[in-house]
Amino acid sequence: MRKKIVAGNWKMNLTLAQGEQLINDIVNAGLKLEDNQAVVIAPPFPYLQKAKSLTQHTEGFFIAAQNCAAEKSGAYTGEVSAEMLKSIGVDYVILGHSERREYFAESNATLAKKTDLVLANGMKPIFCCGEPLAIREAGTQNDYVAKQLEESLYHLPAEEFSKVVIAYEPIWAIGTGLTASAQQAQDMHAYIRSQIAAKYGREVAMHLTILYGGSAKPSNAQELFACEDVDGGLIGGASLVAADFTAIVKSF
Repeated sequence: MRKKIVAGNWKMNLTLAQGEQLINDIVNAGLKLEDNQAVVIAPPFPYLQKAKSLTQHTEGFFIAAQNCAAEKSGAYTGEVSAEMLKSIGVDYVILGHSERREYFAESNATLAKKTDLVLANGMKPIFCCGEPLAIREAGTQNDYVAKQLEESLYHLPAEEFSKVVIAYEPIWAIGTGLTASAQQAQDMHAYIRSQIAAKYGREVAMHLTILYGGSAKPSNAQELFACEDVDGGLIGGASLVAADFTAIVKSF
């Protein structure tokens, strides 16, 4: 049975006090999670330890970092290594988010290095992929996403790849006024799963968790999560509002 995940990516938002209140509101919302369901919270780096302490006794809750360095250690001022994240109990690390690719020029090769470091330190990557508007309009989105997967993940043996979570971001539908339909989400998720099956076999593909990262909210989460190949969501803005985030979790 595939793991179903709702992950909240806070990005660069909230003070420590606001973040603590948000987590407490979510933890105390009375969410009932099944064994194959999980809530992942990804606060900014300074709040990771606090977030871990607030959720560590709540069944089904996990903590993610929003990024990590591509090097193991050394003279990289301002960077945070995978080993550091492991040492404070981080469970997941988001890699390759569209904002990291666009604003910080993260390449597929760089993300391959980060993926290796996250896995080597016993954490699970949430690997983001997805196409911008120009690629979607050209109709080449499948090839574009397949290349992201191939160049960043396909060097992994099946045992290691099976620990990865994929998050599909239709970048063209985020903050553009355009909307990705549930069918468009399902189509890409199914395509990703088919590509994984071709590379690693059907069993690995059928156990792979693929999240939707296209501005899911309470009003569309249930429709999205009902899609056969959509296993949850990587939530942005709605993760900053306890009522919205918990409503999305309840959409399971």
